[in-house]
Amino acid sequence: MKYFNFIFLLVLTLEISAQSDAENIKKIYSQSLTDGKSYEWLRHLSNNIGARLSGSYGAEQAVAYTKEELEKLGLDKVWLQPVMVPKWIRGLPEFAYIETKQGKTTHVNICALGGSVETPNGGVRAQVVEVMGIDELKALGKDRVQGKIVFFNRPMQADLINTFEAYGGCSDQRYSGAYEAGKLGAVGVIVRSLNLRLDDFPHTGSMTYADLPVSQRIPSAAISTNDAELLSTMLALDPSLSFFFKQNCQQLDDVLSYNVIGEITGSEFPEEYIVVGGHLDSWDLGDGSHDDGAGVVQSMDVLRLLKISGITPKRSIRVVLFMNEENGLRGGKKYAEIAKSKNEKHIFALESDSGGFTPRGFSFDCSDAQFQKVLGWKELFKPYLIHYFEKGGSGADIGPLKSDGIVLAGLRPDSQRYFDHHHAANDTFDAVNKRELELGAATMASLVYLFDTYGTAVEITNDTFKD
Repeated sequence: MKYFNFIFLLVLTLEISAQSDAENIKKIYSQSLTDGKSYEWLRHLSNNIGARLSGSYGAEQAVAYTKEELEKLGLDKVWLQPVMVPKWIRGLPEFAYIETKQGKTTHVNICALGGSVETPNGGVRAQVVEVMGIDELKALGKDRVQGKIVFFNRPMQADLINTFEAYGGCSDQRYSGAYEAGKLGAVGVIVRSLNLRLDDFPHTGSMTYADLPVSQRIPSAAISTNDAELLSTMLALDPSLSFFFKQNCQQLDDVLSYNVIGEITGSEFPEEYIVVGGHLDSWDLGDGSHDDGAGVVQSMDVLRLLKISGITPKRSIRVVLFMNEENGLRGGKKYAEIAKSKNEKHIFALESDSGGFTPRGFSFDCSDAQFQKVLGWKELFKPYLIHYFEKGGSGADIGPLKSDGIVLAGLRPDSQRYFDHHHAANDTFDAVNKRELELGAATMASLVYLFDTYGTAVEITNDTFKD
């Protein structure tokens, strides 16, 4: 009899909890869609401040603005966490053309890749060798590469529904292309933009020279997808054509910047921490609205939505706006380093860094048992068309927090349009839909609410039901 009474009470408790959770989540969504702040914050961040590359004046302004806005929310703590970040500047706009014979040129759209060296004052002009990836480049060998401009033209795989998988499948040519080509004596690298559509926007992004001596470091630039198609076609007709490009970028000394942090202190377990965040820096071509202004303002609104929904967190919840995700990950590493030095117990971290499009769900980096617990919450999200709950990656900035016991998660919006804007001049405020952005903020706040309410421990065993 005691066994059945226990089961009855357990089921009744779970039903009451589920009803309460559903009501709180409904309230969170309602508040975000009728009284959200994320869109207005993003409007200012994008239109009044703009590009926020680490070490820039824009990044400095963004730190001051977001700190001020978090202070207005009446959080228990708001502070700046110092972090040294790289300072790379693009300089004057790049210029490039294809030359089929002396005096006959066709202008093309390029942009320097982040971290690239500049070209000589007179630019670089050379014949072109086209490859579909690093393995093909290595197979050519030094004799066929030395003195040439290497053109990496492997496109993102269009039949992959997961566009991040398509991105990952060819990002190595952007990141390591100049390193591999420089070892073979190339004089420059041109990389097809990582974009699934054909357009005239070159997409920048980080690259590395690794341990390559300075004397072998060659300029590296991205070319728009339309112009990559053009260059490939022209090479097929005339393999002896030349390519010219000029860029003026520079790598300067590291400078001081900050992570911006706000906290609601937990009412029951203040020594257990939940983090929600995005990265405050952006590339310099657009205004970084999708990457990652959207994640920044959604994360800020998570704490506000919990407060105005009348939810008192049990655990300490922090919003962390990380600096320098794009070209160094210094902010994420610094936050994790300091958390470890203080022996802070982080149980859950959620990042939004996949754009401000319609939320579809989350990916989780956690144990199988923890994931099964999360799946038990899936029905609560069904009314909001949130259906994607899968094990996988989380976010670059929260990755350094990974340890036994912690659950890491990434918001997963619909990604089909994301790479149309990623790292390009059209990553601008007008490309963000207000309702989609606010749905994302509510979805994040709802998951944070559940982890705060129930924690991450998986404690129910068969022994629980013994008389």
